[in-house]
Amino acid sequence: MAFTARSVASPRVINIHDLRRLAKRRLPRVVFDYLDGGAEDEFTLRENCRVFEDLTFRPRYAVAMPKCDLRTRVLGADLAFPAILAPVGYSRLMHPAGELAAASAAGSAGLIYTLSTISAHKLENVRAASTGPVWYQLYIVGGREVAEAGIERAQRAGFSALVVTIDTPVAGLRERDPRNGMKELLGGSILSKLPFLPQMFAHPGWLASFLLDGAVPQLENIVIPGEGPMPLMDVTAALAKAFVTWEDFRWLRKIWTGPILVKGVLTGDDARRAVDEGAAAIIVSNHGGRQLDGAPATLRALPEVVSAVDGQAEVLMDGGIRRGSDRSSRRLDRPRLCLRSRRGRPCRRQPRTGNSAR
Repeated sequence: MAFTARSVASPRVINIHDLRRLAKRRLPRVVFDYLDGGAEDEFTLRENCRVFEDLTFRPRYAVAMPKCDLRTRVLGADLAFPAILAPVGYSRLMHPAGELAAASAAGSAGLIYTLSTISAHKLENVRAASTGPVWYQLYIVGGREVAEAGIERAQRAGFSALVVTIDTPVAGLRERDPRNGMKELLGGSILSKLPFLPQMFAHPGWLASFLLDGAVPQLENIVIPGEGPMPLMDVTAALAKAFVTWEDFRWLRKIWTGPILVKGVLTGDDARRAVDEGAAAIIVSNHGGRQLDGAPATLRALPEVVSAVDGQAEVLMDGGIRRGSDRSSRRLDRPRLCLRSRRGRPCRRQPRTGNSAR
């Protein structure tokens, strides 16, 4: 599929909040809320962002900085600045170009793109769309045989790392989805869709592109033997039999020859177990507050994980980052990068209380 990138320039868009507002205007509520929402009361979703309010900068001035160099390196890949595009499922529902456009933009910016298993563009095409490194995020949807076929395709296509998500033993109760008709949009009958059609017609631009793209796409990277690509389904059904256990890592290490990252770690115990199972990197993540509501904000979980890993693996993290100053806050406990680290610059944040942010 051909697509054309459009730049969004100031003063219409200055920050992430402006982009969020534009997305809300363009997308029907069911699609926007899938992207924007969290689990249950969305406490963890809010806390991921709010926790940064507990920190302030402790600046040191009169320091010569002739050049600001944001470049960094992770798992052997050079990045233009310390961020990675995290996996986002169902991207093609948001825009027909979906993962292709995101991968292309990441490569152009000198960043890594991470492709979700729950994606609707073929992984080979996504790899070809980026001029930079691309990682493959794994859910064992459809069982080991199906997952192994996807992993082998990713290796042949040139994906450089495997990101294994461990925090989805069941899908989070994302209350916005059933309220807005996500299940009906993806697989319901015409009759079941009727109550939710007004929100579609209220966004004609999205609706036209959705229909011209063939409406609900298939999951091109989950190929069921004898059947073909799995139909796009609601996330609860997709994850029902896709959970990962530590025993699965022995199997994964046999079939994946590159580095493995473990995503969804929030405790020192899990971090140490991940290292024991051969993880090259740990991603401190609570799934953006979309799985277990009441889980700690990633910034609060970070110190324990960094301490437990003790330099044996790289530490990355996601959740709550909205500005470059948020990224600087992560330096308080020295993560390597943020999914979306550069060490040693003149400023860092300190907790308002003066204690370590835990």
